[in-house]
Amino acid sequence: MAGLARVLVHVRCGGAGGPARFGQSVTGAFCPAHEDAAVVSCGLDRGRFLLSDVAFPGSTTALLKRPSFCPAKRLGEQPELALPAELRRRGVAAGVAVLLQTSTSRILLTRRASTLSIFPNVWVPPGGHVEPDEELLDVGLRELEEETGLRLEAGTFSWRMLGLWESIYPPMLSQGLPRRHHIVTYLLLLSTESHEQLEHHRAEQRLLQHHPAPDLDLPEHSSGRRGGHGTGQHWHQIRPPALAGVPPGAGTSPALGQHHAAPAAAGEGNKVTAHGDRSPCWSGTGISSGREASGGSVTGG
Repeated sequence: MAGLARVLVHVRCGGAGGPARFGQSVTGAFCPAHEDAAVVSCGLDRGRFLLSDVAFPGSTTALLKRPSFCPAKRLGEQPELALPAELRRRGVAAGVAVLLQTSTSRILLTRRASTLSIFPNVWVPPGGHVEPDEELLDVGLRELEEETGLRLEAGTFSWRMLGLWESIYPPMLSQGLPRRHHIVTYLLLLSTESHEQLEHHRAEQRLLQHHPAPDLDLPEHSSGRRGGHGTGQHWHQIRPPALAGVPPGAGTSPALGQHHAAPAAAGEGNKVTAHGDRSPCWSGTGISSGREASGGSVTGG
């Protein structure tokens, strides 16, 4: 997704508002310095992702969190560590990460390539940047298809927002000054199908994109979305990694928008073909479903 326009985060608190500043903690705008979480109203608003201390039309209430060692929080405590001007001008980008849970309580994770410069070799949910004129759910569905080749059919899942995570890379100041700064919206997609059924659909979609439909005795599954090349799957029964795909000693959420590096292996004995810079994996046990977002089952792609 490099080179594409990205939706930036704006903050409105105490009646004042404006673009969130790169390297300054967004979470810290809504909570005391000694705390790392706040309840905010959030939503897309006129081409920006707005976080506010009061509700606004179309907003959703969500918990915004940062790690206790958040670099932006530490930078505020160490003003001598000033960021270069070119970094401060970047703004904070909005992203979406998708946790797809099947009817068999498996969750889909992808492993980032070991050659990537941002969060290499880390297991993360599919995700990416919000582009102009996209809804959050549409971002999640697009990234799911681009990174795994899996396209969810309308009416086969429900969804809800899990929360917001302030993600900065490197995740600790001891590893260098921030180079990436995102607010990531986590969405939970609850599929009515098992992981075996979803894998079967994904395989069909892959075949249809590599061969003309008339040559196959398969139903048509053409997609109007970008990408969609399939990948092999690896199934195993373990408890899933932390929600944000934490690398050792880091405790941060997945990086976004890195789609250009070589594939990574999924580990010794795992028969996985990488898709782009990701290798997918189904992991159990699932997340408690809770209450779906208003609107329930999705009726439009």
